[in-house]
Amino acid sequence: CISNDPSFELNPKLGKSINLDSFKPFLNVCNESKIERFIYASSSSVYGIKSEKNVHEEIKKEPITEYSKYKSICEEILFNEQNDIIKTVIRPATVCGYSKRLRLDLVVNVLTKVAYFEHKIKIFGGSQLRPNIHIDDMVNTYVLLIESDPKLIDGHVFNAGYENLSLDEMAEMIKKVFNKNLVIDRIKTDDNRSYHISSKKIQEVLKFFPKKTIEHAIKELIDVFD
Repeated sequence: CISNDPSFELNPKLGKSINLDSFKPFLNVCNESKIERFIYASSSSVYGIKSEKNVHEEIKKEPITEYSKYKSICEEILFNEQNDIIKTVIRPATVCGYSKRLRLDLVVNVLTKVAYFEHKIKIFGGSQLRPNIHIDDMVNTYVLLIESDPKLIDGHVFNAGYENLSLDEMAEMIKKVFNKNLVIDRIKTDDNRSYHISSKKIQEVLKFFPKKTIEHAIKELIDVFD
């Protein structure tokens, strides 16, 4: 998918063709090819703005961006398909930490990058809650779903997100790790997505617990930038 809003808005028609229109034909190919297991990487952004303390998998989806709307629709398309494929939806939080194909538009990564190179921290808003998961833990989640007993995952949705921090809290954490008196710039935004997701289900059903934290991600990125 085209997976950030600014990129999507460059060409919404192209974005829709990639993020939504191609999904049903792709499922048809999987079915014809006798694919046994289909793990759909959705997004915790499908929940939209929530006031609930812990947003679990059964809470109503209220996506507010085109990206998250199409993710939600694709989930429904997947589960409505009548075939023998083992179907699972995972709703990851925002991913953070270093990888070889590093994305610098994701909240922890971009805040750390700006702090390192511009010697300040720039946040849009501040009070919005953003759940995060380290890239290593996200990869381990996919491996777990590939290897899990089909009876535990078929037809199920799982959240995967930990450390539900506000943007302000992330900025303060980065400031602490840098151990410098970094200026925090707060910029007004119309991006009001805020949610505190619960990963209780994946912990109880699949015994998955993360091994890394946001602080790990920040320190890794600093090492790489050095």
